[in-house]
Order: sequence, then C-alpha cells, then structure tokens
Amino acid sequence: MITKQDDLNKVCKELAQHPFITIDTEFLREKTYYPKLCLIQLSDPQKNAVAIDPLSDNINLEPLFALLCNTDVLKVFHAARQDLEIFFNLTGKVVEPFFDTQIAAMVLGYGDSVGYENLVRSATGQGVDKSSQYTDWSNRPLSEKQIHYALGDVTHLCDVYQMLKNQLDEKGRTSWVFEEEEILADPATYENNPRDMWRKVKIRSPKPKNLAVLRELAAWREERAQRKDIPRSWIMRDDTLADMASQAPRDLKGLSKIRNLPGEFSKGHKGEALLKLIEDGIKTPKHDCPVVIKKRQLSPSVMAKVDILKMLLKIQAAECGVAPKIIASTDDLETIAAEDAPDVAPLKGWRAEVFGHDALAIKDGKLAIGLKGSAITKFVISDFDKPA
Repeated sequence: MITKQDDLNKVCKELAQHPFITIDTEFLREKTYYPKLCLIQLSDPQKNAVAIDPLSDNINLEPLFALLCNTDVLKVFHAARQDLEIFFNLTGKVVEPFFDTQIAAMVLGYGDSVGYENLVRSATGQGVDKSSQYTDWSNRPLSEKQIHYALGDVTHLCDVYQMLKNQLDEKGRTSWVFEEEEILADPATYENNPRDMWRKVKIRSPKPKNLAVLRELAAWREERAQRKDIPRSWIMRDDTLADMASQAPRDLKGLSKIRNLPGEFSKGHKGEALLKLIEDGIKTPKHDCPVVIKKRQLSPSVMAKVDILKMLLKIQAAECGVAPKIIASTDDLETIAAEDAPDVAPLKGWRAEVFGHDALAIKDGKLAIGLKGSAITKFVISDFDKPA
C-alpha cells in the first residue's frame, strides 16, 4: 500500500521499464458527480503488484499520470471505460496506449460483455475472490484482506492478457481490438456537454418547443451538478424536468404545481431563475429547437431482409468465433437493408471481412442462405440461377 511520494516515484519508474502493466481502480460514485478515486492497483508482468492510496495527503499522482501517458508501456484494463474516464477527469488526457481485455474477449468469441471472473477461470482455472466486492473503499485504514482482494484483480489480469494476446496473435486479430478501442481513445467520449443532456431525459410530448425548454433545464442541472460535484438527481429528478418542459409554467404559481419540485425552486430567486430558463427555451427559434429522430418505419420487404441479415450474422459470428454484438447492431442491420448507400460500421474494416461483404451480397441477390442437409449455410447465386 503506497502512501508516500518517494515510494510512488520509485514504483512508477520501475513499472516504466516493462512492455505492459495491468491497472484497475476502486472508486465511489453514489454521492458525487465525478467518480471519487479511492485506490489504484498496478502490476508488472511478473505480478509484482502495488496499491496506491490517492486519498493520502502525502501523495502527488503526477508520476502515475506520466506513466499512463508513456507510449512505450501498454496499459491493460478489463472493461476500461470507467477507469479511463476517471483518469481523463483528473488529467484531461486519455491513457495511451491501452488494451481492454473485455473487448479482446468479444473479438475472440467469448460472448457479449464477458465477465472478468469467467476470463480469469479460462486463463488460470481459478475463481475470483469476491468477499470484498462491496467494500467502501474510501474508509481508512484498509485491511490486509481488502488490499489482497484489490491486488488480485491486477495479478489475475496479467494471466488474462497473456492468454488473450496469444489467441489474438494466432488468429491475426490484434488490430481488430485496437480498431474497436478507437471510441474509448477519443477524448470526446468523456466530455459531458451539458447542452446534450436533454437526450437522457424521457418526455411524453417531445415537441420541438418542449424539447427546447428541456434542453435549457437539463443543461442548468448538469452544470450545477458538476459545480457542486453531486449526482444530477440530487439537484432535480428527470420526471420533474420533463414535467416542467411539458407544462412550461410562466409564473411562480404555475411552477409550484410541478410534481416533485423541491420547495426552494418554486419561489424566490431560484424560482425566477427556472422561469427564465423556461422562457429562454420557449423563445428558441424553431430551426434551433432539438428534434427527436423517430425510428424509421420499415416495409415488410425490408423487414424480411433484416431477418435474413440476422441469420447471416449468427452464421458468421459462429464461423469466425466473434460475439455478434460487436459485429453489428439491429440498427446497423436495418440501415443496411433499407438504404441504397448505407454508411455503418459493419461495412468497414475487419467487420466488412467477416460480415459486411456477405451482407451486401445477400441484399444484392448474389448470395442466399439455406439448408444443406441439416446445416444452415450460404449459397452463391450464379447469373444462370437468378430469376428473369
């Protein structure tokens, strides 16, 4: 357990000498807007693991941040999204380079969003100790049992990474993993724009003017939650925002009738501030109002194509040993079936090789799916076989 600066400096210097390190974090988010980082676990390839205490008054994490940006050292995570977000919030930078074992497992056919315990069992034949899973990691001091549990996550991750790396090398799919990680490597993934938060609130009447009011209210709530570092729901609930956007009250009396509106916001300067936001939304020019994109209505013939594409997806995923979810979504399949020039991920990169090219061939009548004996298989349709 590292609680002193000299020890942290030494460890980071030593870890920088290795081709890869494994990382995990423990954090809390129940009472804050931003994740509260409580523990950072690191291991070298030989499973020499340490836990860094970011809550210690004697530690400055700059040496760790430098290590996370050292391009000579690969940082290995499992389900990296939240860990990467934590470090982005602290540094304004995305860890690079990194490797996500969950994504690698999906590329190798372990299933959709495969759990860490299953991967550890596959790599080591051992289970994962879950006895400290629901620890309050902000409490100090941590017990030896808690620290041992936390370090186990990064030592097991060494085995998981080596197993997956070998399988990726054998199948020539390492580049697939890094292609999938491009979204996680994009800083925009972790930037919460308050003006976009209205999209996360369900509203019964999504008319443009109502959505314009909702956008103002949701942005106000988000900025306030960020500033106070508390959950957005502690400021105001989603259903309250939706009611205000739908009813758009113009005075304090109308505002006081909004369901579940905290009393402090129905009067005085706070109430007036909300009414100003509502007024700003109402005055939004029509061309600047948000619009909810309605799900497309597909014809029976297009739906039939979608059903065939779903069957193809199952065939190709099983044949290539890749999780179907990572190849294409239902929305992707609908776009391919409905549009003349679809621009979707399954038609690009490695996905095109395992699925996209065949999907377009089926759509163009050059490929068919049928039974050969008892097995579902693909058939190339020659010009001679095509109907006149």
